[in-house]
Amino acid sequence: MMVSMFASVSGLKSHQTKMDVIGNNVANVNTVGFKAARTTFQEIFAQTLSSGSAPNSATGRGGTNPMQIGLGMTVDSISTDMGRGSVQRTESPSDLSIEGEGFFIVRSGNSGEFLFTRAGNFTFDVAGNLVTSSGKNVYGWMDYEITDDGYVFKTQDPIQPINLYEFNGESRRIMAARATTEAVLAGNLDATSKPVYGSDDDADVRKIDDSVPATDGDGIPDKDGKNVEPHYIVPIHVYDVLGNEYKLNINFWKTYEYADGDQRHTQWYYLVTPEGSSASAVSGGNPAAGYLCFDATGKLVTNDQTNFPTSIKVEVTPPGDSGAGIFEFTLDLSRLTQYADDNSVSPSRVDGYPPGKLINYTIGDDGVITGIYDNGRRQPLAMIALAVFENPAGLEKVGSNEFRETANSGAFSVAAKPGTNGAGKLVPGTLEMSNVDLAAQFTEMIITQRGFQANSRVLTTADEILQELANLKR
Repeated sequence: MMVSMFASVSGLKSHQTKMDVIGNNVANVNTVGFKAARTTFQEIFAQTLSSGSAPNSATGRGGTNPMQIGLGMTVDSISTDMGRGSVQRTESPSDLSIEGEGFFIVRSGNSGEFLFTRAGNFTFDVAGNLVTSSGKNVYGWMDYEITDDGYVFKTQDPIQPINLYEFNGESRRIMAARATTEAVLAGNLDATSKPVYGSDDDADVRKIDDSVPATDGDGIPDKDGKNVEPHYIVPIHVYDVLGNEYKLNINFWKTYEYADGDQRHTQWYYLVTPEGSSASAVSGGNPAAGYLCFDATGKLVTNDQTNFPTSIKVEVTPPGDSGAGIFEFTLDLSRLTQYADDNSVSPSRVDGYPPGKLINYTIGDDGVITGIYDNGRRQPLAMIALAVFENPAGLEKVGSNEFRETANSGAFSVAAKPGTNGAGKLVPGTLEMSNVDLAAQFTEMIITQRGFQANSRVLTTADEILQELANLKR
């Protein structure tokens, strides 16, 4: 009777443990990033009354099976289900979920162990730190370099706490101004425009090299003693190193049509003039002007026969009260055409910009946090890192929806960029909810309750038998 009583007691304890696990799962059914646990049982070592024997062919006696009495059961494992939970959209830009494998990397301050979480309900504190709800720093990379492919983060460097406002003592609340270094124009100049100086079919009369329009020193073509209105004007905005803005006009005149052997060429003259400021624009000490030559197909002639470059260096002198020095940019006109269509030349790219104040941010699926500034520019500020483990189920829960590595989870050594090296991509504006299946938990709860009830019946029945034995002597 004592064996059955102790066996039932072990069943009661084990089913109580399973009920504790189920209760915790149900309690966390709405906990962000929670991973449900599962309890399994195993039997305890059995008491052997007799071992099995083999058949004896000589005597004709058959074999016997072992005779054993089990001593009860115990908890075999409490394992964590690392399956991804459902995703809830929150529209908060700092809320993140991971589509695939991986964990966010967090740590309390600059020391202590790294912890890992799937709960992406992050916020930025008053100092600009990206933190969890319990105040732990979220880690990633903040240093990058600018290449021909854009901004490339230095993910080979150690990870560090992400801060929106500062990096290496440099404030990122304000984007420094950048002086203009290049202005590229593209589009069409109307081939039907009437030349200022007419046309000439005799190449010997005037070479294009000699066809500089007459001016009175201001760079504007003159005819009959008067300035000639340009055929087309393209405004551009450029900036000095302090972010002061200057409006420049690129003026175009169709000056001459001529024949060069059996080829017809058209000459255009352009002049850069400032507008609305006392700044000046020159090229090599002369007015910032030049000549373009188009062939009969409407394309620029760029070979040595014209000696007219399709780009010039423009030197801008800001006014004395601007506080800025002289700066230079390249005006690129190599993308222009001349067809019988409307004038459509416009800036395709002009670099440089004024200073800007950080007003907002976005987070991409690659983990890059991009700052949005009031000057209309964007600048990457940081990249969130992820940790990937060989055996995520081997991680140990430490509370606050966080895990720590164990000997069976695999060690965390190198962080991964989202979407690479087995790590999933991020889904901004969403949170991963608990992966608890409530219907399955209720089913397990019924089974567990019945198992506990059956074990209690064994215990009470064994007690009644012992009572009957005690009543044999009166």
